[in-house]
Amino acid sequence: MLYFIIKCAMSGVLIGAASTIARRYPGIGAMIASLPLVSVLGMIWLWRDKPDPANMAAHAQATFWYVLPSLPMFLLIPTLLRRGVGFWSALAAGCVLTILLYLAMTLAASKLGLRL
Repeated sequence: MLYFIIKCAMSGVLIGAASTIARRYPGIGAMIASLPLVSVLGMIWLWRDKPDPANMAAHAQATFWYVLPSLPMFLLIPTLLRRGVGFWSALAAGCVLTILLYLAMTLAASKLGLRL
């Protein structure tokens, strides 16, 4: 249980740092948030728990394919905000778009023989 708490605390500190820095320096905060910190931390925790090269390779490859459908959200949200849509509605629309694109990626991957 202590290991889980440590993982959560370390991950939370990184997210908190990105949002705190973004208040004063939006560009630097965005750069920190755009770093694949969650993916890197996830791989570190996964490797510590199960040091299996084949499993790690499969995880890293699947992460790549799931990053792609998440990218349009970062174009939709600012577009909606600039057009006067409220933050929560823009965020919800971005999340819905991402979920739909995740589903499309999962379906396309199975048809293309990709293992996600």
